[in-house]
Amino acid sequence: MDYDYIIVGAGSAGCVLANRLSHEGKHRVLLIEAGPKNNALSLKIPAAVLQNLQSTRHNWAFQGEPEPELGGRVMTHDRGKTLGGSSSINGMVFIRGHALDFEGWRQSGCEGWGYADVLPYFKRMENYSGGATEYRGGGGPLNVNRPSPQNPIYKAFMAAGEEAGYPITEDICGYRQEGFGVLDMSIHNGARSSTAIAYLDPARSRKNLHIITKAQVEKILFDGKTATGIRYTKANGQTFDVNAKTEVILSAGAVGSPHLLMLSGVGPAIDLKAMGIEVLADLPGVGQNLNDHPDFVLKFRCNEPVSIWPHTRLLGRTLAGIRWLLWRDGICASNQFETVACLRSAAGVEYPDIQLTISPVAVDDETWEPLPEHAFQIHVGLMRTYSRGSITLRDSNPSSPPRILVNYMKDSRDRDKLRKGIRIVRELVKQPSFERLCGDEIYPGKTVHSDSELDQCLASNLATQWHLSGTAKMGAKIDRGAVVDMDGRVHGIDNLRVVDASVMPMATNGNTNSPTIMIAEKMSDAILGKSPLPRIEVPVWQNTHYETSQR
Repeated sequence: MDYDYIIVGAGSAGCVLANRLSHEGKHRVLLIEAGPKNNALSLKIPAAVLQNLQSTRHNWAFQGEPEPELGGRVMTHDRGKTLGGSSSINGMVFIRGHALDFEGWRQSGCEGWGYADVLPYFKRMENYSGGATEYRGGGGPLNVNRPSPQNPIYKAFMAAGEEAGYPITEDICGYRQEGFGVLDMSIHNGARSSTAIAYLDPARSRKNLHIITKAQVEKILFDGKTATGIRYTKANGQTFDVNAKTEVILSAGAVGSPHLLMLSGVGPAIDLKAMGIEVLADLPGVGQNLNDHPDFVLKFRCNEPVSIWPHTRLLGRTLAGIRWLLWRDGICASNQFETVACLRSAAGVEYPDIQLTISPVAVDDETWEPLPEHAFQIHVGLMRTYSRGSITLRDSNPSSPPRILVNYMKDSRDRDKLRKGIRIVRELVKQPSFERLCGDEIYPGKTVHSDSELDQCLASNLATQWHLSGTAKMGAKIDRGAVVDMDGRVHGIDNLRVVDASVMPMATNGNTNSPTIMIAEKMSDAILGKSPLPRIEVPVWQNTHYETSQR
């Protein structure tokens, strides 16, 4: 059967495209996904995040290559494998990034991707519980909830930030990102709001949209240098070729999209030849420029019985689950990340590069089981890394996962910024608002202070925030590292696009799900030949003393 558009990957971007491209009924659209449907109850319960990540039913759980700066540790890179992709298994954190992130994209050569260009699309996608403003959208497909943090641990975190001299912001995604504020969630009426729910469900009944699950795409089909379709294999081993009259669109994510490009002969010629793959287009940037947000966790005892640890035990967990089933509220209706701080690591840093999030429970780094005591943990996320990694082929077999090497802390400046983030947290918990709540530092521990001691902890315990991006970056054709143009079209190939987090030139300052959805919204207009939404110029706060002051 022929289609106008074939979308490979029903993740955060693919579901958006399926909705937008099939909306007018003029185009036949195929959406194809390697994973199963998103029917599991655990995909709906916000507090079931760890359960979803520990299972491979809806998670690719890619095993990375040994990381040189982490003592050869192998990291697990969780990626959604179901309708909704990573938006169906992630932590539901909704944060757009800083306005200057997108100005950086524009200045790097991505014309049309400045903050004023992307803001209309952020607004179009949102149905914000806080109400529509000049910065926020109302009536969009994706329900975004602004929580009202009540746990004393959240309140102490916010108050301590103010006591330490940091600003309080009314909206992390609005006028002012820098400071301490409430962290929005992609949750609606106590349940996860994935792109499968927000975008795909309203479109499922359209006769011109066909959805196939449990189908692994093996390669892109070409006539010369024109993409003409795909080849996929079902779980029973049957293989099918499907034609695309207009375009093949890769939305398989920062791992899947470059992997499929290389398997199909589009990528670094020297690497493809070494794998015995015929080179269709020599694009050295495919799989390169891999970005991620490294994460380091400090754990503290809680002197008062206000953590959610009792609710994680068998009886508490059972009662919380029953409450959620009956009323869609209680602790199961939250992702347990309700406040955030976006801070600059040092004077001279132009805008925030450190993200702090606090959780009212502490978990074991290996098992993810809650520590059997009242405790909390604070995550230090590095939002703008200097280190870059790569996605490369393991072999030419489509069923073999690619090699993923992020090169965490390969650039020593990243290690320096993470140490500064750790010291900011330690200063924070010494503020008056934490005095009654915060007990001993469980990890790294009060005896760990020097740079070398902290570096040992980073090597042994640094984790990932699972924000892989940048492996098919946007850029002008003259940029040898660029893979796609500003509308997602693959350089040197006709009728082939990439629309997902892999096109980001640089990762945004915050969790990457929201900007991935925005990218799909914006590129859907380009695919359909529509003019971009009118630019929205709004003021954005920046510390005028950033060159001389850290806060």
